[in-house]
Amino acid sequence: MKQLVKTMARPLVDFPDEMEVTERREGEILVLTLTVHENDMGKVIGKQGGTANAMRSILQAGASYQQERVRLDIIK
Repeated sequence: MKQLVKTMARPLVDFPDEMEVTERREGEILVLTLTVHENDMGKVIGKQGGTANAMRSILQAGASYQQERVRLDIIK
């Protein structure tokens, strides 16, 4: 899942070297945190959150295939 987030986010950002994805567990939920440069926040989130919601939908589909629950947090 971590690599999937990296693959989706890398083409969107101007500062790929400052992008980081971390994983942690909160009970049954796998929490993925995408950290990007301040100037890349708008690109990763997209208009009205469209890009972020699309990324979350793809993650949900992958997680359901593995019978997991997943959450994506995007921070700067």
